[in-house]
Amino acid sequence: MKRKTSPARLPALHPRFRIVCGKEIAFGPGKADLLELIAETGSIGKAASRMKMSYMRAWMLVQTMNRCFNEPLILATHGGEGGGGAKLTETGRQILALYRQLETRSAKATQATWNKMQPLLRSGFNAGSVGSKNKTRGFSPVN
Repeated sequence: MKRKTSPARLPALHPRFRIVCGKEIAFGPGKADLLELIAETGSIGKAASRMKMSYMRAWMLVQTMNRCFNEPLILATHGGEGGGGAKLTETGRQILALYRQLETRSAKATQATWNKMQPLLRSGFNAGSVGSKNKTRGFSPVN
């Protein structure tokens, strides 16, 4: 039986920003994705399901975000006859837009340096091996 091999992936740069308030991560890439899905679906539960996380986990992330900013980012209504729902506040929409702008601008700002780094990387490197659960020949992650 022939083994399936995944094609080598080109190296990529993925800057990831986290806004930290005290000991809590107030906002980051996962919370930005959650906010986008809440805006799209109108539901914390549906957003959580699309992200393959429990409702409780999503609810805890919403509570953390709302606690860390001057105004809540998400308003949730409890279920009832018409069902519950959730929507982004103006502050939530503003934070999400500013965070995405931060990501876009940082990618542009680092592009020249990244272009200089790429030729120094090993060609044919399987990007899935570093930090992944899959071990590759000659590489053993340090625990």
